[in-house]
Amino acid sequence: MGQVLEKTHYVLQVGSKGRVVLPAEVRAALGVGEGERLLLTLESDGTVSLKPMRKVVEEVYGLYKDLVPPGVSLVEELIRERREEARREELE
Repeated sequence: MGQVLEKTHYVLQVGSKGRVVLPAEVRAALGVGEGERLLLTLESDGTVSLKPMRKVVEEVYGLYKDLVPPGVSLVEELIRERREEARREELE
């Protein structure tokens, strides 16, 4: 994904619109650039974690990869199902 950081703690300041700036070395380690989406998780102990959405999607696909037969695209299946559903709704 990115590089391993030696420094693991950073002090960030919240701006007037609630924005924080991730240091360049953190962005590099996460492999994210401008405009990329991150998932912020608020943990029960009051801490937060950040994960690139790309990584979240990879993890979700990984959970289901053994359930999908080779050569089957989940995306194509979803699109096909949505089109069928839309056709049924048009007929009602």
